[in-house]
Amino acid sequence: MKLLLCFGTRPEAIKMAPIIHELKLLGIKHIVCVTGQHREMLDGVLKFFKIQPDYDLDLMTKDQSLNILSASILKEFDAIIEKERPEVILVQGDTTTALMASIAAFHRKVPVAHIEAGLRTFNLNSPFPEEANRQLISKIAEFHFTATESGKTNLLKESVSEDKIFITGNTVIDALFLGKSHLDYQKENEEISQLKTVIDIKKKLILVTGHRRENFGKGIEEVCRALVKIVENQSVQIIFPVHFNPSVQIPVAEILSNVPNINLIAPLNYPSFIWLMAEADLIISDSGGIQEEAPSFKKQVIVTRENTERPEGVEKGFAFLTGTSEQKIFDAAMNCLNSPPDLSAIENPFGDGFASQRIIKTLLGKYG
Repeated sequence: MKLLLCFGTRPEAIKMAPIIHELKLLGIKHIVCVTGQHREMLDGVLKFFKIQPDYDLDLMTKDQSLNILSASILKEFDAIIEKERPEVILVQGDTTTALMASIAAFHRKVPVAHIEAGLRTFNLNSPFPEEANRQLISKIAEFHFTATESGKTNLLKESVSEDKIFITGNTVIDALFLGKSHLDYQKENEEISQLKTVIDIKKKLILVTGHRRENFGKGIEEVCRALVKIVENQSVQIIFPVHFNPSVQIPVAEILSNVPNINLIAPLNYPSFIWLMAEADLIISDSGGIQEEAPSFKKQVIVTRENTERPEGVEKGFAFLTGTSEQKIFDAAMNCLNSPPDLSAIENPFGDGFASQRIIKTLLGKYG
């Protein structure tokens, strides 16, 4: 069996890392291709998980449109598929890289294995363009690896054959366990040491992230104003690793710079980020990955989106949907901080740490 794994963003790299780890352990032939869609943040993950790409396309350029990026990925992947002749192509999630790699594979009649399949909001504009990407990939994929039962249900409603759907859990949980084991063997992490000097242990800590396109503009401004209102409570501190995208950096700097009890920092490397999640009392984010990771730390997440393709977190009490409403975010934050529930006995609904093994076992059963 010869596999080609394609990814380009930091979240994709994190979720692919445990699969690559398992493939190495089993001695299975695999080729890793990255597009560099999140160049600055991708490289740190590759280094931490000791992943050396066979192809690094480095396709990102300043202010390029989705169409230009898509065309570049399609062209480059076509040449790689022709040269390498993989038996299966593995793509992760809902990025532009995942979609265009899938289309390139389809054109070359190479089966696509879609990891984290079946997520749906049923609103093509939320998240944009991710919802459209994953629906389109599902029309192409031969293997649909879903994290949960709801993913399978969504695919069955779209007439995907049941024998092509496999519930595996989410590999992001595998990555948490693998990342923690790497961190345990590392010497003192300088970034974590620096974070310890910033955190006031006498205050409740809120971790904030934001990067979704549909929240650019008014949405991110509303979120920032909610954060200002939250830290009027002097017992609360916020740490906000600010995404490199100027559409995030500019409004965040304008509204939050020099606000007491709000620390704006550069994006963190993966081990530092999972350490900070473990330390936080509450998380405010529009990230899908964080919705999946937070339950492993028994943390609640205020999701600054109108809907989520991960309803299990909401159902289990780990996540709350507020959109970008200043008042709704503030009210939810105060409620979570002042009346935190006991989540210690509730298991993470998104996985148990063995998703990668299930995915590889399925592929081995088909291709040997």
